[in-house]
Amino acid sequence: MSKALSLDLRTRVLQAIAEGASHRQAAARYGVSAASVSRWRALERLQGDARPGPLGGDRRSARVEAQGALIKGLLDATPDITVEELRAALAERGHVFGYGTLQRFFRRHGITRKKRPRTPANRRGPTS
Repeated sequence: MSKALSLDLRTRVLQAIAEGASHRQAAARYGVSAASVSRWRALERLQGDARPGPLGGDRRSARVEAQGALIKGLLDATPDITVEELRAALAERGHVFGYGTLQRFFRRHGITRKKRPRTPANRRGPTS
């Protein structure tokens, strides 16, 4: 996974620009790309400093998590529902999720989809 360049380097590059260097000159001097220098300048103007934003992490599960109560309700109402049937039921309510999205939701919440037999297994008693 990539790692953000240090805040120290960013501030030195921006200081060089403040002292009169162009973006390309500052980039060449510190061994970074001119596009990075432009982005850091924009960050500095927008938020007051050039601190990097958070890297990595989950950015998409909030949409399916928002419907968690609905999904669990559908699973409770029909315990042996298949994932495709669940997707169709959610689509009828205006929520379209992929198969993998639902599988990851199940894994996060410890929901297993294994179908179990309705009757206990046969036991063999002592033979006489």
